[in-house]
Amino acid sequence: MNKKKLTLISLLAAFSAIFLPAHLFASSKPNILIILADDLGYGDVQCYNPQRGKIPTPHIDALAAQGMRFTDGHSSSGVCSPSRYTLLTGRYHWRSTLQKGIVKLWEPALIAPDRVTIGSLAQQHGYRTACIGKWHLGWDWAIPEERAALFKQKPQGQAVATDEHRAVWREVFSQPIAGGPTTRGFDSYFGTDVPNWPPFCFIEN
Repeated sequence: MNKKKLTLISLLAAFSAIFLPAHLFASSKPNILIILADDLGYGDVQCYNPQRGKIPTPHIDALAAQGMRFTDGHSSSGVCSPSRYTLLTGRYHWRSTLQKGIVKLWEPALIAPDRVTIGSLAQQHGYRTACIGKWHLGWDWAIPEERAALFKQKPQGQAVATDEHRAVWREVFSQPIAGGPTTRGFDSYFGTDVPNWPPFCFIEN
């Protein structure tokens, strides 16, 4: 990675790790890569535990060797949504509408539209930004209220989709989904809300 080029990569954990990449215009600023990984221990990456690390991590070790390594970071929460909120906004997670647990399925965007994020701050300084992976901070889904129950219906047993199901899914998924990463400071996005929750698909921009 060329330190002379600007690249902002914010990585929000999706499966094991989630990356948020971004490429830059100027040549005087450093590349920035932030990786947020669920369930990763301090010693799991070999650059932090070279003698006892069990899993080779040569690419992450190379990034650490070329950049800056931090050894005393702390998360404001032990679960997904609040820790992501804090990382992206720099605010304590309880300064949001989420006062316990995580953002539930189909809930609206947690980050307020006018809230400064690490992405929007980077954009102000000439970076192009991208987010890749698990978002889990809510979206403003365009689900018609009169058919919300049908849209959100959970399959039971040998569930079969009806034409009515398919019609409302087609209607919702053919529209832009507001309130996501591209409205909160990221020029581009590719990922999933939560990989093991509906709608079981990848979302691009």
